[in-house]
Amino acid sequence: MGICEEWREIKYQETFEEETRGLIRRRQADPACKVDDLEAILKALYTMDGADWGGRGDVQDTVMAATIAAYERFIAQWKAE
Repeated sequence: MGICEEWREIKYQETFEEETRGLIRRRQADPACKVDDLEAILKALYTMDGADWGGRGDVQDTVMAATIAAYERFIAQWKAE
């Protein structure tokens, strides 16, 4: 990976970890939070990602990809419990 692309991996990891921590906190603090709620948010994220007709740019594309990945992983792990 070139130095020009290193920022993308750093941003992805930061965002993924921040989103995951937020999802953990939400699950612990909000007993009303269910998998269905997170799946609805994920569905909205998919819609937002697909509605990028104007172009968000590299940073926001990276943030969106990491956010979606964090939700997908968190939901899958929750369902596996």
